[in-house]
Amino acid sequence: MSDRTYDDPPANGRLLPWTGEEGKPCYVLGDGTGYVSRLADQVESVQLGMAGELIDHAAELLTAHRLTDRELHYLARQLTASLREVKRVAESRGARPPSG
Repeated sequence: MSDRTYDDPPANGRLLPWTGEEGKPCYVLGDGTGYVSRLADQVESVQLGMAGELIDHAAELLTAHRLTDRELHYLARQLTASLREVKRVAESRGARPPSG
């Protein structure tokens, strides 16, 4: 029996930008050219773009408006969720071998 747990990344597996059941990490195996890899690239691109937009929006809100506690809490939750996605993208990209 293997010592590998469900959370252990498979050898040469790419961490995907979404999770599976119970928030468990998802991986894809392959050379990075398949459908799932291309879909993951698109999702990562959207996540990074939305993170940039959220940062800009947060900066505007924090400098131009007086936020209520509820608004500030909502903003903090959105920034936290976005940071979690960006961290996942960075971990995934850092674990991949250099292309080329």
